[in-house]
Amino acid sequence: MSVSTAAVTPSVCAPLPVLGRDVTVPLVTGGEVTYAALDYAASAPALQRVWDDVAAYAPYYGSVHRGAGYLSQLSTDLFENARRTVAEFLDCREGDQVVFTRSTTDSLNLLAAALPADCQVFVFETEHHASLLPWRSARVTCLDAPRSPREAVETLERALAARDPYGPALVCVTGASNVTGELWPVRELAAAAHAHGARIVLDAAQLAPHHPVSVADLDVDWVAFSGHKLYAPFGSGVLAGRADWLRAAEPYLAGGGASRKVSRREDGGVDVEWHDSAARHEAGSPNVIGAYAVASACKALAEAGFDTVVAREQHLVRVVREGLADVPQVRFLSLFGDDAPRVGVLSFVVEGWNSSHFAAALSAEYGIGVRDGLFCAHPLLRTLLGSDPQAQGECGSPEAAPGEKSLNAIRVSFGAGTPDEHVERFVRAVKELVTDGAQWNYRTEDGRCVPDTSA
Repeated sequence: MSVSTAAVTPSVCAPLPVLGRDVTVPLVTGGEVTYAALDYAASAPALQRVWDDVAAYAPYYGSVHRGAGYLSQLSTDLFENARRTVAEFLDCREGDQVVFTRSTTDSLNLLAAALPADCQVFVFETEHHASLLPWRSARVTCLDAPRSPREAVETLERALAARDPYGPALVCVTGASNVTGELWPVRELAAAAHAHGARIVLDAAQLAPHHPVSVADLDVDWVAFSGHKLYAPFGSGVLAGRADWLRAAEPYLAGGGASRKVSRREDGGVDVEWHDSAARHEAGSPNVIGAYAVASACKALAEAGFDTVVAREQHLVRVVREGLADVPQVRFLSLFGDDAPRVGVLSFVVEGWNSSHFAAALSAEYGIGVRDGLFCAHPLLRTLLGSDPQAQGECGSPEAAPGEKSLNAIRVSFGAGTPDEHVERFVRAVKELVTDGAQWNYRTEDGRCVPDTSA
C-alpha cells in the first residue's frame, strides 16, 4: 500500500465542503478568527454533502423492517441500500456481511464476542485501545512495535509459526496509525496470517477516510471503521467481512430484529431462532440516519476520487514537514522513518513545552484545534517517547527540561476538508510559540491547561 508524494498544487485539490468551515472563534488576545479544525484523527467534520442528504431524508423518517406504511418501507429500502453502498465502497466479496454498529470500538468488540472458543489473538502494541483491548477474554499475544513494515511482517510470521497450528487465530492490525499516520503493510500481513491458518481484521478507522480500502484486494477477513472519522456524524460504524464466525456466534445484543422466531416452551422457558444475516447482530431499532450518513460519505469520497483526496493530503503533509524542518525544537514521532508513507496525521513533541500548554496556546491565541496527550495508544507512545506515560506537571511548566524525554505529545491531523490556510496558520503559530513563547498566562483546571482569565 503506497501513497503518491508527487507535487500537487492546491488549485488541483480543492478541499471538499464540510460543516463548520466558516465558524469563527474568539481569541484570548482579542478578536475572532475562522476556526482551524486540525483534529481530524479524533473526529472529522461532516461533509456538507452528507448533512444535506440527511436533512433531505429526515422528513421521511420511519420505522425500519417492521412497518407496512410508506415511510417505513422507504426507510427500510434506504437502510438496506446503505448496506450495499458500504459493501461497494469497501469492495467486499460475495457472501461478506456488512453489519452497522456504533463505532470502530463497537465493531471490534462485536467481533471479539464472536470469536470461536480458545481463539488466539495477535495484536501489535502499536494499536489504538479500540483494537488493543477488546480481546481480553481470548488468549492474547501482544507483539512489540516494529521499526519497519518488513519487521512488522517478520514479527508476525515468527509469532504465528510458534502458535498451536490447530486452534483458531485472529490477527488485528491498524491500516494507518492514529499517532504517526504511517501506513501499515496490510496486504503482506494478511498473506502472513493466512499462510499460518489465521484470520485478520483491519482497523480502518484512520485509513478509510484517507485512502481506498478494498477487502478483496487486501484479502482481509474483516474491516472496521467509524462514521465520525469518515465525514459522517457521530454514532455509526461498520464491521464488514466474513459471515461464518458471525453466524455461529450468539447475537451481540439479544432483542427484536435479531430473532427470526421466538416461542415459549412448556417449562416456561423461551426458545429462539436467530437470523443468519447481519440482522443477527443489529438488535433493536437501527440507526437508519447514521447508516445513511455513512453511505452518503462513502459515495461522496468515491465520487471525489481517492487520487485527489490522497494528493491533497500529501500536499498538506509536506507543508507541515517542510515548514517546520528548520525548527530543531520540534521532533516528529515515527516508527518507520520520516519518509514512510502516511495519511494526514502527524504527532510531535516540542522541546521545553508541556504538550497541554502548547495545544492550549494554539487554540486560545490562534484558533487552531489539535489534540494533545497519549491518543488512546499508551503502549505506542511509551515506545515512541522512550518513557512511561504519566501525568504532566502544572500548566505553564515544561513537561521536560531541554534534552530530557517528553511525557506526552501533540497531534495535528487533517483531511479532505482542510483548507491550505489552516495548515499554513498552524506552521506559523508553532514557529511563533517556539520563538516568542505564549502571549497569555495559563493555569491548570480539571487537569487541562486553559487561559487564565482571572486577572
